[in-house]
Amino acid sequence: MKLDVGMLTHDLKSLPAYARKVEALGFDCLWSSETQHDPFLPLAVAASVTSRMKLGTAIAVAFPRSPMILAHIGWDIQKASDGRFILGLGSQVKGHNERRFSVKFESPGPRLREVVLALRAIWDCWQNGTKLNFKGQFYRFDLMTPFFNPGPIEHPRIPVYISGVNRYMCRIAGEVCDGLHVHPFNSEKYLREFVHPAVEEGLRASGRARADFTYATSTFVVVGDTEEELQQNRQSVKQQIAFYASTRTYEPVLAAHGLEGLVPHLHRKSVEGDWKGMADLITDEMVDLFAVTGSYDTIGRQIMDRYAGLLDRTGLYQPYQPGLDDPRLPRLVQEFNR
Repeated sequence: MKLDVGMLTHDLKSLPAYARKVEALGFDCLWSSETQHDPFLPLAVAASVTSRMKLGTAIAVAFPRSPMILAHIGWDIQKASDGRFILGLGSQVKGHNERRFSVKFESPGPRLREVVLALRAIWDCWQNGTKLNFKGQFYRFDLMTPFFNPGPIEHPRIPVYISGVNRYMCRIAGEVCDGLHVHPFNSEKYLREFVHPAVEEGLRASGRARADFTYATSTFVVVGDTEEELQQNRQSVKQQIAFYASTRTYEPVLAAHGLEGLVPHLHRKSVEGDWKGMADLITDEMVDLFAVTGSYDTIGRQIMDRYAGLLDRTGLYQPYQPGLDDPRLPRLVQEFNR
């Protein structure tokens, strides 16, 4: 299992120093997400100042961008990074697509599948001179003149991951993608009994094996070396779990443990703005289902033991804002790298 890290800064001026630092610490991949900033620009900067670490989006929202735009961005970052780029895409939810991005939201599963297939067709055209002739339900690409063709690159095989929570999206990942971004709100049982069977169904349909596929996520961790530190960080994790569990999108994770009845209670408190009340509904037993607790000396081994065979990549999801300057962190990273 590889230990990755999320992009904690999107400031393009300070990003070179940040990227060099996380690479020197030994993290295997730097992931950039689409929240307050564009997810691709920081990776373009990081590509120019790093040499070993992989660089990926976790995730970029797919539908506001044409697959042709995504293809160009991915091609350029892949070339700049000498083949270290991973394109992670997600559908996002209806409200964000229609009200934040002002794009039509329809059939997210089939449409995201088509985005991935269109990307492959465009890249094949650029790399191998194959005539571009992609016609799907949602997209059509059949015009590529030499003036607009960037031409072949040294590392044309760009891994594409998608994010998924429900069974249908997980199956699509197994069928047409190189990996799945598992949502951080997950559990061992949910992965083993819900996610993996769906992905494996898709892998069988495409004639591929488990070895051809990567499961990536971030793991909620309650990490500390004193009881006071553990208790403080546990409360922050409870708050974040409550936030995700209040949304119907993530009900399958709770349903794996018979906890789906918690959703309406959490949702009501979220509407009321009762954030403390939401966290109070998350018991210590629930935290143990969805997070890993330990000291800096033990947390790495505990993560690897719990998710062996279920995850290939993970990062530390710490909503209590840890610092890269913590002297205990290098030891933790080294444990994964061993």
